[in-house]
Amino acid sequence: MSAEHPVVAITGSSGAGTTSVTRTFQHIFRREGLSAAIVEGDSFHRYDREEMKKAMAEAAAAGNVNFCHFSPEANLLPELATLFEQYGRTGTGRIRRYLHDDEEAAPYGQDAGTFTAWEDVPPGTDLLFYEGLHGAIVTPDADVARHADLRIGVVPIINLEWIQKLHRDRTQRGYSDEAVMDTILRRLPDYVHHICPQFSQTHINFQRVPTVDTSNPFIARTIPTADESFLVIRFADPKGIDFPYLLSMLHDSFMSRPNVIVAPGGKMELAMQLIFTPMILRLMQRRARA
Repeated sequence: MSAEHPVVAITGSSGAGTTSVTRTFQHIFRREGLSAAIVEGDSFHRYDREEMKKAMAEAAAAGNVNFCHFSPEANLLPELATLFEQYGRTGTGRIRRYLHDDEEAAPYGQDAGTFTAWEDVPPGTDLLFYEGLHGAIVTPDADVARHADLRIGVVPIINLEWIQKLHRDRTQRGYSDEAVMDTILRRLPDYVHHICPQFSQTHINFQRVPTVDTSNPFIARTIPTADESFLVIRFADPKGIDFPYLLSMLHDSFMSRPNVIVAPGGKMELAMQLIFTPMILRLMQRRARA
């Protein structure tokens, strides 16, 4: 952790909604005039798209049918921990981009599903912002969590997470229902062993809970809307959180536990703005003092 060069990490599995949370943080950064080094978790995968297909086939042939992007072995976790640690010390580190589609790849003259070359974090950034699968992971080889100053989990209940993944992969990536279901089943062991434990390492968790029937996510034709959901916000340490202020600003919200606020799902962006803006500003004040 660092006072002079803070690190903020958003962690959540595929389909959890971390990209939407990232947009909220980008609004905060623009409004407050902050320069953030943005790091996508996909850029720390070990294999590009074609290499991953081969690695999965080799793992399956060896008897490991669950090898996936959730697996520590499929990612450069020591390198990610080093980035967080080095950025905290010096404000720099080595990063790259994963090019998801042809539109992203075109400016680099590369194929989709490949990585750009490693390069240094641009000088003069105010903080490092990570969004991906492993922002709070702890393994025997890499303790990523300890180097992040603010760790946030995005954790919709699992049926909703699967509905969001099914719709995203069908509409944006052209996958069949069967292919997405196979991916979900393959990832389950690593979801349990490597994704879920991170949400005990986070400072704040945001969990969306639908108020409509999601009992069979594999036949759902629409994603429950924000207004059809509750938002459960858990603070690991409630000390210093102005709960009366949050309750007054988040209409129809209530506290279910001393460290948990429940708010209407449509208030998610407002809740994040109210909670994270002062946290980011405190990090910047600490940075100025350092």
